[in-house]
Amino acid sequence: MKIEAKTPEEYISKLPAERAAAISKLRDVIQTNLPKGFEEVMIYNMIGYVVPKSIYPAGYHVTPELPLPFINIASQKNFVALYHMGIYAFPELLEWFVAEYPSYVNTKLDMGKSCIRFKKIETIPYGLIGELVARMTPEKWVEIYQTQLNK
Repeated sequence: MKIEAKTPEEYISKLPAERAAAISKLRDVIQTNLPKGFEEVMIYNMIGYVVPKSIYPAGYHVTPELPLPFINIASQKNFVALYHMGIYAFPELLEWFVAEYPSYVNTKLDMGKSCIRFKKIETIPYGLIGELVARMTPEKWVEIYQTQLNK
C-alpha cells in the first residue's frame, strides 16, 4: 500500500478511518516518548523518525543524502507496521521487546528483522511501543549504527 504524501498529516488523511486512528495514535505515542534530537519526516512513503544530518552529517550509508533512519510507521496492505531499526541492530533491545510483548498482547508477535506487524489494530500495544521508543537516544543509535557499519 503506497501512499504518496508530503506531510504526516496528509499521509494520515489518505487512510481509511480505522487505520488513520491507529497511525495517529502510534504517531502521538512516538512523539511523546521519543528522546529529543530525532526528527519527524516523510521518508520512503512512510512517516519516519530520523537522526537529522545536523547531528549525523554522514547520513544513511546506502543513500548518504538522506538522514539516518530510525523508526517508520506505515499502513501496509494487510497490517499496520512499525519499523524500528534499533531492534534490528541491538540484540539486547530485541530481547527486551520480545520478552515484554506477551505482557501487553495475547496474540503471537508477528515480526521481521525490524518490522513489527499488527494485523489486528486493536492489539497494538501502545504502552509497550512508548517504552520501546524511549529506550534509545539519537546518540546511542548513531553509536550502534556506526558499530554495525564497521563490522
